[in-house]
Amino acid sequence: MIPLYCVLLWGLFYITPSYAQETLSQEEIYEQRMTHYYQFENVIVPWYFLAAIDQYERNIQAVRKDIPKRDSVVAIQFSDEFWSGPFNPIGQDTTPSTISYFGGFGLDGNNDGIANAQDDADILFSMASYLSKFGTSYDEFKLALWQYYYDEKTVSQILIIAKIYEKYNTVALQKRAFPVPIRSNYSYRSTWGANRGWGGRRSHEGTDLFAGYGTPIHSTSYGVVEVKGWNEFGGWRIGIRDIQNTYHYYAHLGSYNEDVAIGDIVEPGDILGYVGSSGYGKEGTSGKFPPHLHYGMYKYDGRNEWAFDPYPSLLIWERNARSSK
Repeated sequence: MIPLYCVLLWGLFYITPSYAQETLSQEEIYEQRMTHYYQFENVIVPWYFLAAIDQYERNIQAVRKDIPKRDSVVAIQFSDEFWSGPFNPIGQDTTPSTISYFGGFGLDGNNDGIANAQDDADILFSMASYLSKFGTSYDEFKLALWQYYYDEKTVSQILIIAKIYEKYNTVALQKRAFPVPIRSNYSYRSTWGANRGWGGRRSHEGTDLFAGYGTPIHSTSYGVVEVKGWNEFGGWRIGIRDIQNTYHYYAHLGSYNEDVAIGDIVEPGDILGYVGSSGYGKEGTSGKFPPHLHYGMYKYDGRNEWAFDPYPSLLIWERNARSSK
C-alpha cells in the first residue's frame, strides 16, 4: 500500500496540463514555453523555429472551429499520417519501432519508451527532428515549412513570427501601444460597418482616429512591415504583420517615417508615419476628407483572412496608455 503522505505529495506536484494553464500567470506560461523550446532546440534547429510553429498553431486554434484546441504548454498537433506513417494500420501508434518502420515522424522525446502525440516533450522532439533534416538557414526552414503545410501564406506568417522571436530572444511580447500619442488632440468612435461610397458601395473595415496633420502614428504591436506604398483607397498606407496572425493596416498617411522599410521589424510605439488625408484617387491625391488615421485589423486562420473590429482593442490600449502616464 502506498503511504498516505506519498499520495498527498503526488497530488501537490502533479497538475493536469489544462488546470496548470488556467492557474498560471501569463508570465509563468511564457517561462514554461521558453523552457520547453530551449530543451529541444539543437545546433541545427534554433528555439525560435520551434516557437514560431507552436505560436502559429496556437493562433489558428483560437479562431478555427474545425481544429481542436490543445490546452497544454505546446499547441502543435500532428496528423495521424505524419506521426504514425502513411500506411501504418495503427492511426495513433505510440511504439517508436513501428512508427519508424512505416515512415512516421513520431519520436520518444522523454525516454519513456513511448512516442505519444499528446506529450509535449515527444511533440517538440519530433518537430525538431523533422526540421533538422532540412538544415540551419531560414531558406531551409522555409522549405521545411512548405513541405509540412503546403501553403505560401502560412509559411510567410511562421517566418515572420520566427524572425521577431529571434530579434527579441523571447516569446513574452504581449506589449501593445495606442496608435497616436495619448496627449495629442485626437478623437475616435466605433465606425465599424459604416457605409462608404467612394469607389463603389462598401463597408468600413476599421476605426477612424481623427487628429491634426503631422500627428505621429505609432505601431500598436510587434511585427514585420509587409506593405508600404500607395493604395487608391487608403492613400499612403503601411501594413504590419504580427505574431498573432494579425495584419495591422494604417491608412491615409501624410508621410512616412523614412527609416521604416518593408521587411523591417517594428515594436509597439515605433513611429511609422504621420497623419494625413491621402487617398481616394491616383497617387498623391489628398484633402478629400479631414485628416485622420484609418486603422484596420485582419486575422489569418491558416485558410482565409478577414477584417474584425479594432475598436475594442483601441479602447483597451488607450486606457492602458493613460494609466501608465
